[in-house]
Amino acid sequence: MFHQYYKSIRCFHAVARTGGFTAAAQYLHIGQPTVTDQVKALETRFNVELFMRKGRGVLLTDAGEQLYAITQGLFGQEQEAMQFLQRAHKLKSGLIRLGSVSPPLALELVRNFRKTNPSLDLTISIGSESSTLRSLQDFDIDVAILVEPPPTEGLHIAHYRRERIVAVVPEGHAWTTRTLITTSDIADEMVILREPGSKTRHRVERACSQKNVVLSCAMEINSREAILHAVSNGMGISFVTQAEFIPLPGLVAVLIDDEQLSINYSLCCLSVRRERPLIKVLFDSAGAAHDHSQSVDRPTNTAQVTS
Repeated sequence: MFHQYYKSIRCFHAVARTGGFTAAAQYLHIGQPTVTDQVKALETRFNVELFMRKGRGVLLTDAGEQLYAITQGLFGQEQEAMQFLQRAHKLKSGLIRLGSVSPPLALELVRNFRKTNPSLDLTISIGSESSTLRSLQDFDIDVAILVEPPPTEGLHIAHYRRERIVAVVPEGHAWTTRTLITTSDIADEMVILREPGSKTRHRVERACSQKNVVLSCAMEINSREAILHAVSNGMGISFVTQAEFIPLPGLVAVLIDDEQLSINYSLCCLSVRRERPLIKVLFDSAGAAHDHSQSVDRPTNTAQVTS
């Protein structure tokens, strides 16, 4: 029965994916009237409304959302099958799409991967936690580096590495002469914070709250790079993970004696794709644990921290 409605369901999926009938027609390389007719036929045949028209775009109805959740897996795996057939040369060639919330960790993973797999290509996309997870679920990327994602149905989560959070201060700051600082020392500083929702910010606020330390927020900035420049210009101190510290002129990173100030990064993919050859070789190369219960924290790399 499915084959009778394949074209209609494919047109529906394209409209849902691209957000409009014109974009869907371009995506499928067919005429817009064909896309419109196919979707209308599907709605008429099953007496269901899948889209609400809004200007030049469309919004999914509740029924449309549920159907799209099904077609994402259906057509995502179809596209993957075609890609596999086109590059099935015993992994002598192929492309892995990596998404990450952390540019330095993504670049480090790619650099190490290319040492042992020089014939395989990787692309990197950097985004927020929510956008990266959504890209993974939409089959737009193959593997993601996320920060402590919650257990999610259909998502394979493997521990990747643990990173300490360090304080970043301007050169000449009193802390630069110390080996370690404590959470209590933060009470006397003007702090530049990430945006609400940031895992780094959450860890700092939680640690300070437990030590009855009141944070004095100088400003909020939603960019790590901008925060580092603000610190170097004497606008306050801030916090980043060790891997994300960029040793710009005028900046010093200082370790904090608080085990709570750390973040776990995970390597994730869709469960149904975990054993795909290209994805498997990336997981194996990264040495990611099979699940959280088996994960072991790696020693923190302090090479780029000045104390």
